[in-house]
Amino acid sequence: MDQEIIERALEVDHDGFSVSVDVERERADIVLERPPLNVISMPQREQLRAVFEALDAHEGVRVIVLRAVGEHFSSGGNIRGFLEASAEHVSKLADNVAAPERCSKPVIAVNHGYCFGVGFELSLACDFRVVGESCRYALPEQNLGQIPGSGGSARLQKMIGIARTKHMVMRSKRISGATALDWGIAVECVPDAELETATDALVDELRRFSPLAQRTAKRLINDGENSPLSVAIEMEGHCYARLRTSDDFREGVEAFGEKRKANFRGS
Repeated sequence: MDQEIIERALEVDHDGFSVSVDVERERADIVLERPPLNVISMPQREQLRAVFEALDAHEGVRVIVLRAVGEHFSSGGNIRGFLEASAEHVSKLADNVAAPERCSKPVIAVNHGYCFGVGFELSLACDFRVVGESCRYALPEQNLGQIPGSGGSARLQKMIGIARTKHMVMRSKRISGATALDWGIAVECVPDAELETATDALVDELRRFSPLAQRTAKRLINDGENSPLSVAIEMEGHCYARLRTSDDFREGVEAFGEKRKANFRGS
């Protein structure tokens, strides 16, 4: 994707969110900005997909952060929008929400307050979830006579198992940030006042690794999740062999031997 096209995609007015890129810190932030509940509209989902694709192609971005302003991350989607949307439009919802998962770069979701419905589904499609103590996760679609429609129950079952997924989906139960950490949904649970510090630390940690090795690991782990063990091991071997020929691997080995910090370039 041409860099000028990327910049144009990021500079347009977005529905309910903003985008900022800090090239010096190699970081991009996608910020939900429809407080207090940050309801996610139908057009917003498509725009979020386009932005993730643009940031994936952005040469100055190593890590992407999805976060929100206000009291809550997101209470979910615009309910009436489901009745008004065409069947063809609704059929694309899961593909749009999967954009963070398809992105080759690490994506961090920072969750606080309500994180319900599509807000939770978007977060589940990210690589890491850092949560505040105020965070409450839920898939409440049963209250509307529906089920999650953008991968929520499927991704959740992979993470926490069938019994806990039925508890959350079939009973529309909420869980706390602390429980999410205990169940393996979140990687960190901190007081809300420490969310920014915890996120900054994780961004800087991810930036110090080889971008080539990070991309390879993300793709390998995602593909391996849906593969038999023998196939996953075979894929890992091929990826390992390919990385052995990279400049980054040579730099990592030399830096280790010279007891210095590696300077990875992504090649």
